[in-house]
Amino acid sequence: MKNIMGIINLHESFDMLREMTRHRPLAAIPFAGRYRLIDFILSNFINSGVTNVGIVTAGNSRSLMDHIRSGKEWDLARKRDGLFMLPSLQTGNVQGAFPNDLADFFNNLDYIRSSRQRDVLLAGSRTVCNIDFSPAYQFHLEKNADITVLYKEYSPADAKSFTQATMLSTADDGLVVDMEIWPVNAHSNKLSLEMYFINRQLLIELVDASMSRGGTNVARDCFIKNLANLRIYGFPFTGYLARIGSVQSYFDHSMELLNPDIWQELFFANGSIYTKVKDEAPAKYQQDANVQCSLVANGSVVAGKVENSILFRGVRVHKDARVINSIIMQKGEIGPGAVVENVICDKDVKISAGKKLKGEWNHPFVIEKGTVI
Repeated sequence: MKNIMGIINLHESFDMLREMTRHRPLAAIPFAGRYRLIDFILSNFINSGVTNVGIVTAGNSRSLMDHIRSGKEWDLARKRDGLFMLPSLQTGNVQGAFPNDLADFFNNLDYIRSSRQRDVLLAGSRTVCNIDFSPAYQFHLEKNADITVLYKEYSPADAKSFTQATMLSTADDGLVVDMEIWPVNAHSNKLSLEMYFINRQLLIELVDASMSRGGTNVARDCFIKNLANLRIYGFPFTGYLARIGSVQSYFDHSMELLNPDIWQELFFANGSIYTKVKDEAPAKYQQDANVQCSLVANGSVVAGKVENSILFRGVRVHKDARVINSIIMQKGEIGPGAVVENVICDKDVKISAGKKLKGEWNHPFVIEKGTVI
């Protein structure tokens, strides 16, 4: 994998996550108690031996850059290669099925040209998994493919995972014969992970050619429009996958982590998942605390009841408070006697004493960052 450079494309639509992305890009959304979504793809890169990583930014990326810093936590603070932030010349949030990411790739072609690796692994941040890219890259080389896209095959019962997704149809040998972006009625159950292996020089040529012909989107204008001209193959991924495309999917996949088997696979299957280090004391449980089937991060103080929930770093649950089927992000505070059920509290949310907030399992109530109720 030393011949691979990684590019993380943050031009990802998050129309259905507006409550959580008003002040941050999708990649910076907190997840699983201590992590951000981008931690998973960064960790997968470094665990697979990819040490040259460029991040194509989009929208308001201040919180993301504060989280990543020099890349030290992912062993990417290096004298040679390492982590590179590739700035966007566009303003505003990413919207629609076809975000205008091609212009930013074109404006950062100097970085791609100057890199010494032969091939590129292009990925986004919304796909959460623990994957070793080596078998997929070996498949890419054996097939002599121009592009190899990773996908996961779902049963019809999991059709909700197809929302705002790219779907593939493949022949028996893995050759991709069709690709659809955000289809209303998908003709395949093969969900693209939006992870692509491609020759570096070929990527440069496709970006340059598509830009000169008025293209705007890498996946559509560089890949799909050249489906008949390129050898594009699909490689199946069979492990656990969480695709964050809406508030509901964020809530559902977060709750899945309370299953020890899923948690173990996501964080340890093919290497550890790394994140920004914060030196805080372990979680503290006071005398009247009652915690069941929950993830509680360091720095938290619990004096009330927490059931089937996720508490991030520095959360305080006061005496007689109840947190049920909920996600409380960093430095949240649940006042004495307050009750929250089926609720997502963003960072720095404070619920006053005695307040009662309830959403539904299939429609969680989201409280935006910094809100006091």
